[in-house]
Amino acid sequence: MRRPGLLTAVFALAVGIMVPFGANPDAAQPRPRVHVYLLRGLLKIFSLGMDSLAEELKGRDLYATVDSYSDWQTLADQAAADYKAGKEAPIILIGHSLGADAVMEMAAYLGRKGVPVALVVPFDCTKSFEASDNVARVLNLTHGGTPAYMRGGPGFRGTLANVDVSSDPSIDHINIDKSPRLHARVVAEILAVVGNHNAHTKKGKGANVGTARPTTLPEQRGSNADNPAPPPRKLQAGTLPPHTEEIPN
Repeated sequence: MRRPGLLTAVFALAVGIMVPFGANPDAAQPRPRVHVYLLRGLLKIFSLGMDSLAEELKGRDLYATVDSYSDWQTLADQAAADYKAGKEAPIILIGHSLGADAVMEMAAYLGRKGVPVALVVPFDCTKSFEASDNVARVLNLTHGGTPAYMRGGPGFRGTLANVDVSSDPSIDHINIDKSPRLHARVVAEILAVVGNHNAHTKKGKGANVGTARPTTLPEQRGSNADNPAPPPRKLQAGTLPPHTEEIPN
């Protein structure tokens, strides 16, 4: 008759060792990590500025990965799964050339999956895009040789800056991703996102404060957010949109 009581006492002691008295089980859960996705353009010999920028970010204890532009959809699927599992947020997307096009497409694709994106930084897209409504901020770095200006798409409520660097003769399409002063600006933008995220997380307001809340595009109403929706419309380059600035020499 004493054996059941003895087993119960042993079990209670084991639980007490595993979960100390008064401990909060939720405290052991890791916070979602900030993930900076960097996408290179054509081939592996260009867009090496994405690699050096990633190293700068890693030096600041940020999680940054570098991949090919052609992998953007696979990366987006994994990012969506990790976000919904509480593993990562906020999400930041940076790319150069075809990689810049890819991060705009990736942001819109994540929006159709109901995933917010805190910051998108295209380094000299090959064409213009509309920013999707799940994006909190777009910092578009463009060169006069391939002017690609961004506008807010349907439902976009974030902030958008088109930065034209064509007045700087030392910058062109091939090396724009390597510019130290553009790197400095991008790092500052990322640190602002991280600081805002950490401040709100400490206040207990959730992991996604500071990112744009995803909204439903008109063509998606009444459908599942995971269902494909038409891609963002492309804009014809040549017309200077609002929110455009130049970086002088």
